[in-house]
Parts: sequence; C-alpha cells; structure tokens
Amino acid sequence: MSAVFRVATYNIHKGVQGLGPTRRLEIHNLALAVATFDADVVCLQEVRQMNRREEQHFKHWPAIGQAAFLAPPGYESVYSTNAVTRHGEHGNALLSRWPVRQQLHEDMSDHRFEQRGLLHVELDVHGQVLHVLVLHLGLVRASRVRQLAQLQRYIERTVPSTAALLVAGDFNEYGALVPQAMNAMNLKAFEGKKMATFPARLPLLQLDYVFARGLVPRAVQVLRGRAWASMSDHLPLLAEFSFE
Repeated sequence: MSAVFRVATYNIHKGVQGLGPTRRLEIHNLALAVATFDADVVCLQEVRQMNRREEQHFKHWPAIGQAAFLAPPGYESVYSTNAVTRHGEHGNALLSRWPVRQQLHEDMSDHRFEQRGLLHVELDVHGQVLHVLVLHLGLVRASRVRQLAQLQRYIERTVPSTAALLVAGDFNEYGALVPQAMNAMNLKAFEGKKMATFPARLPLLQLDYVFARGLVPRAVQVLRGRAWASMSDHLPLLAEFSFE
C-alpha cells in the first residue's frame, strides 16, 4: 500500500479561549477547522466530554461530547477520559475516516496533581492494521521522563513489533528529551524540521509531534495565522505518511 494519508494532532484547549468572564467558546470554529484538515486521522488533546459549569456559562455549548461534535461527516470518534474534575471530565480523542477495530486506555498519571492518560486505537486501513497512540504528557520534566519510560513499556506490551504505529500528541517538552526517547523506541519524527506549535500567537517551541514506525514520512506542516492563533494556545500539526 503506497497511498499517502494525512494525520493531524491538535491540543484544542478544551474548546475555550480566554480567562474568567471574558472567556469565549471556540468549539464551533474548531469543528470547521478540523474539517479543513482533510486528515484521515485526527488526534486531539484537552477534549471535554462534559462540563457542567461551561454548559451553564455558554448558551451554545454542544449537547454532545466534544469528540463527537468535532467529527466531520463520515468519521468515527473515539474518546478516553484522562481527568475527572469538579465540573466534568476531559481527555484525549481520535477521529478517523477508517473503521475502528478497538480502543484501549492507559493511565499515565505520575502524581496526584495531574491526571494524564494514553488513548490507543487500532484502525483498519483497507485490511491493514494501524495502531495510533494519542497522549498528553505532564507539566513536570521528571514526570515526562517517567511517562516516556511507561510509554515504551506499553508499546512493548501491546503493539506487535512488526505493526505500523503512530504516536501523536502534546509532549509538553521542547528539548532533545522526547526525540531521543522516541528514537530509542524506533519511532521517528520528521528529521531536521523544527515545527513550532506553541504558543499559538507567537510560536517558538515545538511541543506537538507525530512519531511513526513502519511508515514512510512524506510531508509535515504547522498551520499558522491569525485564525489559528485565536482558537487554541497550540497550533495544529499535520503530517503525511505512506505504508512501507
């Protein structure tokens, strides 16, 4: 199989921008934005399944979870909770043009102040299995070191060594730690290309990545501009691959 397919990863900041009473709802703009990706797989972080406070605050708060709301027609949506809060819950999500074979979840919380998780989805790509892991690592560097080690153990335990694999998400790390750790797992990003995704209004750091194993990298880009900068504190990263 040599056809090129597109993968997007995007931290949507729970569909809301701003602070306090001046915060604004961006989930409807994000739905339009996700459709423009024209991606076969969309990996999302900071996705709200429900939030009672925001539902009361915003007149047009969606009546369904954000993952399902953001899925363009013809896509399957998969959601997994990372954090349960006073007013609701949020986590990772995946939208796919291809059929979903199964989904799994791994708790990656490193301490009681941060609830983190990993969403694992198996996709059927015209009869071939593609494993996709969506994750959002912690804010503390020591936590990220331990979470990367946990990720390696999880992959060794659940993903066959010969299977095509994508790992995408917000790694909360801009140094060499993440690429080096992922390379040790035989997972590669686009070499020699620094794709700054954060902060959205003045992108200086790459916190968001798509790593792959058993796939051929074809192209990568970050979507920039005033409209993108207004919808989230991260910019979306789009990558293209084909099967080996």
